Amino acid sequence: MPTIGWIILLASLALILGSLFMLRDTSSTMSLSGDKLEKVRKRKAEQEALDKQDKQDKQDD
Repeated sequence: MPTIGWIILLASLALILGSLFMLRDTSSTMSLSGDKLEKVRKRKAEQEALDKQDKQDKQDD
């Protein structure tokens, strides 16, 4: 393989690994306040109820 091919291969591998390491390092920094967390939980419960209702409606048909 020509030298330019090896350079491109190594550069792409470095970009992929660098992105994965950055993603791993920043994954735990997301913190939500109690109010926002409560809103997320409420919205999740509403969505699950709608999904359950849709599933039952489809079974009735």
